[in-house]
Amino acid sequence: MSYELSLLALGRTVATLFCTLTAMSVASLALDFPAPKEADYIAKDFRFVSGDVMPELRLHYTTIGEPSGQPVLILHGTTGSGTGLLTPTFGGELFGPGQALDASKYFIILPDSIGHGKSSKPSDGLRAKFPRYTYDDMVVAQHRLLTEALGIKHLALVLGNSMGGMETWVWGTMYPEFMDALVPMAAQPSEMSSRNWMLRRLIVDSIRNDPDWNGGNYTAQPKSAKIASIFYGIATAGGSIALQAAAPTRAAADKVLDDRLAAPFSGDANDVLYQWDSSRDYNPSPLLERIRAALLAINSADDERNPPETGLMDRDLKRVKNGKLLLIPTSSDTRGHLTTGNAKFWNKQLKEFLASAQKRAD
Repeated sequence: MSYELSLLALGRTVATLFCTLTAMSVASLALDFPAPKEADYIAKDFRFVSGDVMPELRLHYTTIGEPSGQPVLILHGTTGSGTGLLTPTFGGELFGPGQALDASKYFIILPDSIGHGKSSKPSDGLRAKFPRYTYDDMVVAQHRLLTEALGIKHLALVLGNSMGGMETWVWGTMYPEFMDALVPMAAQPSEMSSRNWMLRRLIVDSIRNDPDWNGGNYTAQPKSAKIASIFYGIATAGGSIALQAAAPTRAAADKVLDDRLAAPFSGDANDVLYQWDSSRDYNPSPLLERIRAALLAINSADDERNPPETGLMDRDLKRVKNGKLLLIPTSSDTRGHLTTGNAKFWNKQLKEFLASAQKRAD
């Protein structure tokens, strides 16, 4: 999953739970849903918001279940991939028999967003010449994948977490008639701003100002990408209660930090720079009245990036005709921005919401 979901503190040990999984490692989890299938689609002459055109844009995706099922689009977070959602705490809570998104009933589509996973990205060869993509570009590419590669004309649901949650808001405003239900999680529909944007820009600026970056033409990975990513993760994810439990003393805090700094960092600096920079113009707020689908926003009360006390969600949700909010209370079990990455907190409510959304669609 994304780096946003890779810093989860459990007890006194901070375990890396959401890394990019290979098909072999997914199978080894023995999860109770059909085997995932991976494929690529080449979108010809893809035009970005910037005006740049790529003759061939590779869009990688994973599916679970049969195409005859009700189609569901699920979107990952920043630096993640579709297969990163196939964990016991996410897919294992959702895709099995009798669960909210039972793969015998639903056709689950997990795309790798532009710049992520096995989809086209700067590290493929273009480096800093790769088009500066945005969330709007990601959603347009996902729409082309669904309609051109899979022949899907309508979705039962779009659900996304963190970056995927923001993309879900964009889906609702860009293609309002394309889905019955929307579930944006760990996200809000207001302009990228405040701490969330400031720290994202620090990641981008740290890499660009690193002499080793060399305009994107480095021979060894600039260390700034790893340091800035760890800084951002500690500052904006994990939950204050959980981090206090994991690091109740200075020595314990040093140990947690040292472990994170010592852990391998698989990200490419250009990819990381583009991934965080892509949120720069995110702002679906002016278009919220376009949303037609039933919408359930799911956030956690201790989300460091989307703090409920700002009132932004309450303000904007009033403009969504069929929108409501599930706010997960803070507890010793929640993990701040990472909370929604564990479906146990919301799978029951999702199942109930989908039942009501289906009745509304009928």
